Amino acid sequence: MTQRPVDIELLAPARDADIAIAAIDHGADAVYMGASHHGARADATNSLEDVRRACDHAHQFGARIYATVNTLVYDDELMEVERLVHDLYHIGVDALIVQDLALLRLDLPPIALHASTQCDLRTPEKARFLEALGFSQLVMARELTLDEISDIRRVTSVPLEAFVHGALCVSYSGRCAMSQVLKGRSANRGECAQLCRLPYDLVDNRGRVLVEGKHLLSLRDLAQHDRLEQMMAAGVSSFKIEGRLKDVGYVKNVVAYYRRAIDKVIDRQPERYHRASFGNIEFTFEPDLKKSFNRGFTHYFLDERRPKDGNAMASIDTPKSQGEYLGRALRCRGNTLTIETSAVLTNGDGLSYVDSKGEFTGIRVNRALGEGTAQLREHVEIPRGTRIYRTADKAFTDLLAKTSSSRSITVDAELRYTGGLLTLSFSDVRGNRVTHTVPCELKPADKPQGDRQRAELAKLGGTIYRLGEAQVPGDIFIPASLLSQLRRETIDLLDRAQRITHPIDKRRPEDKSYPCSNTTLTAADNVANHLAEALYRDHGVANITPALETGAPVTADTALMHTRYCIRRQLGACLRGKNATALPPDLYLKTNNTLIRITCDCKSCEMRLTLAK
Repeated sequence: MTQRPVDIELLAPARDADIAIAAIDHGADAVYMGASHHGARADATNSLEDVRRACDHAHQFGARIYATVNTLVYDDELMEVERLVHDLYHIGVDALIVQDLALLRLDLPPIALHASTQCDLRTPEKARFLEALGFSQLVMARELTLDEISDIRRVTSVPLEAFVHGALCVSYSGRCAMSQVLKGRSANRGECAQLCRLPYDLVDNRGRVLVEGKHLLSLRDLAQHDRLEQMMAAGVSSFKIEGRLKDVGYVKNVVAYYRRAIDKVIDRQPERYHRASFGNIEFTFEPDLKKSFNRGFTHYFLDERRPKDGNAMASIDTPKSQGEYLGRALRCRGNTLTIETSAVLTNGDGLSYVDSKGEFTGIRVNRALGEGTAQLREHVEIPRGTRIYRTADKAFTDLLAKTSSSRSITVDAELRYTGGLLTLSFSDVRGNRVTHTVPCELKPADKPQGDRQRAELAKLGGTIYRLGEAQVPGDIFIPASLLSQLRRETIDLLDRAQRITHPIDKRRPEDKSYPCSNTTLTAADNVANHLAEALYRDHGVANITPALETGAPVTADTALMHTRYCIRRQLGACLRGKNATALPPDLYLKTNNTLIRITCDCKSCEMRLTLAK
C-alpha cells in the first residue's frame, strides 16, 4: 500500500498578532504565540481577541496557531489556567504547547496538547512516555543528533518537532536554575534573567584568572537550513524557528528563507513529503539569514554527539548580533572607513568590529561614499585587516518594513446558465467546492463574452484568492453588476466552507497504565503542584522532590545548569583530547562575588554548573 506523504510544518514564532499574520503571509504553516498569561515569555503576551485574529487569518490557508501555556503552574493558579484553556479552545486555537503535566489532570476541552521543549525530551524512553500521556506532538531537545532523533522516531508515532533556527539555551531546556537561584527569576515561569549572556572570568582553584571577561556561556545561533533533508529523513516533521521576542523584520526574513529551503526538499521528494498548509507565496525581497540578528551560526550537536576541539559553539566575544561579514578594513582615517567588500553600503547602516580590547564595537554609517567607503558618525581607529561586519542593513530593514509578501489561494471557476438559473462554482486546492445560484433571465450575446466574464470573475482584490482556470458561457450576456454580486456572494460561501472544514486535532487519550521511566524525580523535573505530582504517581513514580520554584532548598549539588555544551571543549582543552592540560582540572566561573563550579562528566560528555562551596 502506498504511504501518504508526511506533512512538513514550518513553525514560526510571534510576539503579537501582527507578527503572527506576517509569519503566515511569509510562508509559515503554523505559528506559536503567547496568550494573556502562563507563556514562557513574560514579555510576549496577547489578548484573546488578538489570538483569535491570528487564528482567523491562519485558518484561511489551512495554517495553525499554537498557544504557549508552557510555564510551571502553582496550585493556586490551576483553575485560572483551566479557564484560559477553555477560552483558547473556543476562539479556535489549534493546540497548546505545555510544560506542566498538571494540565493533563485539569478539566480541559478536547484540545490537542504538544509537549514543550521544557519537558526535556532527550531519550526514546521519555518520548514514549510523553506520547503515552496523550501528547499529539513532541518538541525534542535542541541538543539531539540525527541518530538520536532517528531512535526517538522508531518508538513513537506522533509528529516530532525540532528547532531549526535561532537562539540556543546553553542548558537543557527546563533544567536551567541559574536565573532562579541567583536572581529569584524562574526561567520556567517566563522570567529568565539571561545570565548565560553575561561576561565571566574563568578561574582556577587558587583564584587565578585564566580567561578574563568573556561570554563563556553565550552560544551562537542555531542554523540547520542545510540539514533539512537529513532531519526529515531522521523523522522530523515540524521545523521550529526560535524567537518570540524578535521583531517583525526578523520573522519575515527567517520564515521566508526556510519556506524556500523546505519547499526545495519537498519538490525533490513529493512522494515522501507534503506542505502542511496551502497558498502561493511571493516575496518582494531576497531572504538572507545573515541580515537578521545572529551571533554567528552553529549546527550544534546535530552531526555528532562528541564534537572535536575547535568546533566552536559559543560566541565568547559578544552576545550581540554579528550580522553579515562584509570584508576587511583597507584604511581608516578619522571618521572615514574603507572596506574591501563588494557589498553596497547605505546611509544609516550599522557596522561592528572587534577592537584592540577584544570587545565587539558598533559604529554607524553617516554617509555612504561608494566603493566600500563610508563616512562614520564618529572618529575611530580601526587597523588595516580588521574584520568588519554589518549588523544593521538599513536598505534591507526599510524593505521589510513595507508589505514584503503576498499569499494567495488559487480558485477555479465554473459559470453556467441553464433553465433561467445562473450558477457559479468555485473550487480550490484546500478541497473546498461551493456553488451559488441566482434566478435570472438572460439573453444570447451579440458578440463573444468569454474574456469579459473571466475578467469580472478575476476581480478578487481584497481577498486571499486569485483566479485560476475559468469555464464561462461566452455566448450569454451577463450584466457586470449581476456577475459581480454573484462572485462576491460565492466567495463568501467559500470563506465559510473553509472555516467549517478547517481540521481540528483532538487530544489523544492517556494510557494510564504506562510507567514513567524514572521512579525518582528531583527538583530539576519541575513538579510544582499537586496535580502534576498525582500524575507522576499514577505512572509509578515513588519519590518526588518539588521544583525549586516552590521553595525547595538549594544545595551544593543543585545544578544551576546541565548542558552538553562544554567550556573546556570550546576553549580547546577537552579532558579527552590531546590538549587537556592546556587548562587545569578544576575550573570555576566568576562574576562579581559569585563563584560557580564547573564539573565535566566525560562519560556522558556533559557539563554541570553548581554553586562553589
